[in-house]
Amino acid sequence: MCRNIKTLHNFKPPATDEEIRASSVQFVRKLSGFTKPSKANELAFNRAVDQVAQAAHELLQSLITNSPPRDRQVEAAKARARTANRFPSADTPPAT
Repeated sequence: MCRNIKTLHNFKPPATDEEIRASSVQFVRKLSGFTKPSKANELAFNRAVDQVAQAAHELLQSLITNSPPRDRQVEAAKARARTANRFPSADTPPAT
């Protein structure tokens, strides 16, 4: 599940609230072992997601870097290329 958590620091434009929340949900899912909590655990699960999202916001706002912001489209293209190398389709020869 944690493979879906993306790096959110040092992008232009900055990470959105939706991206931070989605990352927080994935983190809490991994910790709890629930993909969807039961009614009895829903309140605790949602509270944890809110707290993780708040901590993530604070972290991202306080981080400092000297490197230039990364471009989301360039990073997505790199990720697609890594995936294509790891999982070649039947009609694509493996990279050498």
